Order: sequence, then C-alpha cells, then structure tokens
Amino acid sequence: MKLEAFYKEIIKIGIENDPRGKTKIKEILKERKKSFEALTSRKKEFFDQESLFNPYTDSRIIAGDPQTEVRKILAGIDIDTSELLLAYTLNKNGEEIDLVLSHHPAGKALVTFYEVMDLQVDIFHAQGISLSTAENLLFQRKSEVERRISASNFARTEDSAQLLGLNLISAHTPADNLAYKFVEEKFSREKPKTLDQIIDMLLEIEEYKEAAKKGNPPRIINGRPASSVKKIHVEFTGGTEGPKEIYEKLANSGVDTIVSMHLSEEHYQSAKKANLNIVLAGHISSDSLGLNLLLDKLQEKFQFKILTCSGFKRFSHSSKPRKKRK
Repeated sequence: MKLEAFYKEIIKIGIENDPRGKTKIKEILKERKKSFEALTSRKKEFFDQESLFNPYTDSRIIAGDPQTEVRKILAGIDIDTSELLLAYTLNKNGEEIDLVLSHHPAGKALVTFYEVMDLQVDIFHAQGISLSTAENLLFQRKSEVERRISASNFARTEDSAQLLGLNLISAHTPADNLAYKFVEEKFSREKPKTLDQIIDMLLEIEEYKEAAKKGNPPRIINGRPASSVKKIHVEFTGGTEGPKEIYEKLANSGVDTIVSMHLSEEHYQSAKKANLNIVLAGHISSDSLGLNLLLDKLQEKFQFKILTCSGFKRFSHSSKPRKKRK
C-alpha cells in the first residue's frame, strides 16, 4: 500500500465512526469549501487545503513521501525524536520500517489540533445541553487551548523525522472516535448499574487488563463502588478535555457518571463539585484501545506488519480475516 492510501483510509474510518454522523461531516466539509472559494488569492495561500477532505486537523502525514510503499510500521502513542531514533536504529539493524505511526499529533497536526474540539458540541447536545451553551463554553475552551499550544515548539518532531529520512503520520481523532464508540456501545449494551460494574466491564477489555497488570487500572476517583449509575457521559474524543464548566450542565441534564480517559485537577474539582461520579478509564490504555481498533480496520484492507513502542501494545478486536498478501 502507498502511504497516501493508508492516510486517506484513516480519515475515512474516522468519518465513518464520528459521533456527529457522516451527514454532519459532509455539511462541515461543504461549508469549508465555500469558505475557501470565497477567499482572495493571497489568503488561499495560507488556507489548509487538506481540511477540505479531512475534518481532523490532528491526523496528518507529518513527514515523508505520500507515494512510499508501506509494508512495516512502528506504532506508538507518543512519538518524538527518541522514538524516531529508535526506528532509525532498528532500520540500521535490518528491520526495514517504512512508516512511524503516532497516535498523538506533532508538527502542524499538533499546533492546529484544537480545531477538532468542535466535535464535543454534538456530544454535549446529545446529553441534553443546549447548542448555544455547548458552543459558547466550547469556544472559550478552544481559545484557551489554542493560546497554550501556539507557544509550543511544535515542529521539533517533524524536523527530526525529515532529518532522519523517516515517514511519520499521526492518527488521533479517528482512533479516539473508535474507542468512544466501542465503550459507548458496551455500556449501552450491558447497562452497568454501579461504578463497580463499570470497572468490571472495562477490565474485560484487553488494553485495560494490560494497564491493570502494570499498576494503572481503571479507577473510581469520585463516588463509591456501590454508587448507582443511570446516565453515563463518556469523555474519549474531541481532541482534549472540554470546558470545565460543562460538568454542572451535564449534571443538570441528568448525567450522574463521567467515564474519562484523563482529567486535569481543575476539571476533576469541577466535576466533583457537580456531585458527579467519576471513573478514570486510563489515558494510554484508552488511546491504545482506539489505535488497536484503527489498526484492525486498516489490516482488513491492507497488508502490513506492526512493531510497537511508546506505551502501545497490539491487541486485535477484529473477528474479520486480515487481507492476505498478494
């Protein structure tokens, strides 16, 4: 497979599993095209034209040749210069890695990743929060994240990949969409009644089992094991944590339990103040779940080998046969 085809399939999978639905994504892309066409020639020079078909600014080919043939990848949660040097060294020892796949973004995919946070508006609205409230709170939070990330040295990893002659790609929101859908459907299907049952359900999933064995299991950080659960809000996709003010609104809409990948102390205190039960599923374990689900789907279409690093361990959740090498 070509790197370009691999990248476009990641975006396709992300759209197919987006909580907003494919119709909403088509509308978003249509509006972007209109906005682009209305720009002056000078402003078009700076427009992100990949965003005309890719709604996920945090998922991009960061470095390399899109026409590269990809037969073996090195996949990890966080990729920086150290992992790139690992790939380079492995290649020197005969591994023949064609592509480094990072879950978290780098380069341009990092400095613009706050744009994917818009996805959260529809998730909040589905929980009963008005669109105006969700949009206004999310706008403030997006601005905060944009200001913070704009000060970062975002091109470091991209520069290293280019100097080492390595192909590098990030797949963030498409993988998070899959993890969100997987966990949401599990809760909907099995209907946990207590926080303890949520923990038990998560521990049935290989990525959370693995994290538990290493000392970082899913944990209850507000509430008791026997605390009742009726309406769960899953925080697994949308770039990063949303507005901390949203927890009071969620509680008012009937949500009693938050299941999150991770929470900052500020967000934790806000959710606690709203008297919400809180389960931390685990950051790297949840990211690993999404990345594994994504690789399952990619291996149904393409033939490639996988090496893992940076906190990622390969588990397959697919019952479909992988594509055979021609």
